[in-house]
Amino acid sequence: MSELMRLSGLSSGMDTESLVSALVSGQKGKVDKAKQAQKKLEWKQDAWKDMNSKIYGLYTSKLSNMRFSSSFSKKIMKSSNAAVTAIAGSNAAIGVQTAKVNALAKAGYLTGAEIKTTDGSKVTGDTKLSEIGISAGTSIELKVKGETTEIAIEDGMTMNDLMAKFRDAGVNASFDAGNGRVFISAKETGVENDFLFTAGDDALNKLGLTISSGATRIKGADAELVLNGATFKSSSNTFNINGSTYTVNSMTDEEFTIATENDTSGIYDMIKDFINTYNETINAMTKAYNADSAKGYEPLTDEMRETLTEKQAEDWEQKIKDGLLSKDETLSSVLSAMRTAMSGGVELDGKMYYLSDFGIDTQALLEAEKDERYAYHIDGNEDDSISAGKADKLKATIAADPELVTKFFTKLSAQVYDTLTEKMGSTEYSSIYKVYNDKQMKTEYSDYTKKIAELEAKLTALEDRYYKKFTAMEKALSNLNSQQSAISGLFGM
Repeated sequence: MSELMRLSGLSSGMDTESLVSALVSGQKGKVDKAKQAQKKLEWKQDAWKDMNSKIYGLYTSKLSNMRFSSSFSKKIMKSSNAAVTAIAGSNAAIGVQTAKVNALAKAGYLTGAEIKTTDGSKVTGDTKLSEIGISAGTSIELKVKGETTEIAIEDGMTMNDLMAKFRDAGVNASFDAGNGRVFISAKETGVENDFLFTAGDDALNKLGLTISSGATRIKGADAELVLNGATFKSSSNTFNINGSTYTVNSMTDEEFTIATENDTSGIYDMIKDFINTYNETINAMTKAYNADSAKGYEPLTDEMRETLTEKQAEDWEQKIKDGLLSKDETLSSVLSAMRTAMSGGVELDGKMYYLSDFGIDTQALLEAEKDERYAYHIDGNEDDSISAGKADKLKATIAADPELVTKFFTKLSAQVYDTLTEKMGSTEYSSIYKVYNDKQMKTEYSDYTKKIAELEAKLTALEDRYYKKFTAMEKALSNLNSQQSAISGLFGM
């Protein structure tokens, strides 16, 4: 609305605002329609963003991973002795290995002898080193992982201060006042991570940290695993050998076995997860495509919203949102392409294989729910009430011929992946990794913004024109009334 002064019908008695509103209703209707169309487009953009997110999620996760045979190289190791637990790597050979644990990795420990002050008093963390006979100016050298640190004894230094210096040098160190002993240990297991005092014997003796003063020392040690006759050492109790991980838990007197076999459960679970994700995506697409059309429903104007309750307004708008992708041609194209890629089959060594050959299929058309007609079900899947009672053909095939399963699903997933790659390619109307015309919609939204601004400007101009006429009329009537009053006054009326 412009700043033009708009007089109400004081002289004429007419409802000027209502009259002007009626006169410009046609132009206002154009503004409302443009705003409704833009709002509907905005909702459609949101609907497509959500749908594209589902499709892209399938594309980049389960579908992308299953294109590679390495994803199916799942193996499991079973040890006949709890002394070793093992996790198979992709290079692990199927078969049985022999193993024996000769030693476990240990951290170096030094438990000091009980100490007292020079006058026989109890030592605490706040006791000064001078009180136990260690003079300022002396030093202690501590070697950790091959690096030597010189710790200078300073005037006024306490036991707690010294422990902090030890910790800074790379060991765990504490003073137990209750027992009057210093405890020092390496931060990690293994020979290379052990520690050693290399100088300062007099001070160390007074701290109870020498063998002669009664300290107890346990040196750091490496773990030792014998696998298939070969000896391996590790500073920790974990070994990484040919891509597989072995963890030693205890020493053994005799050899035991570690069997490596295909992890049929792992392969099965991966395929199951893929089918579940595919079903969630395809069902969402089917539901959106099959939704009832919202034809005849438009976003509410402010005037329309005032006539409805909040619940009625929400239901009205939800009806529109639910039907935004109903019978959408773009959605239909992507849906059809994905179905074709999944059901098309794969040729292996001159023979065609289909998902049904592995006990995976859709329901019969008349048996399936309308929005789940393209979802796949794995025979024997305990989590699927539709196919749980059937024989588990997939697990049986994985156990019998894992190579066939690998070849089929890598080619099938690549087939679907390539199909979506094509659908998600960048075009004049869509961005990369978008299956819908996001660029075009963005342009249309901007066009509506410009159109609405132009229509609102015309509405304001039209209102101003009518108000200007009514204002002139009001002024004329006001002048006439003034003249009539003057004349009446002359005649004493």
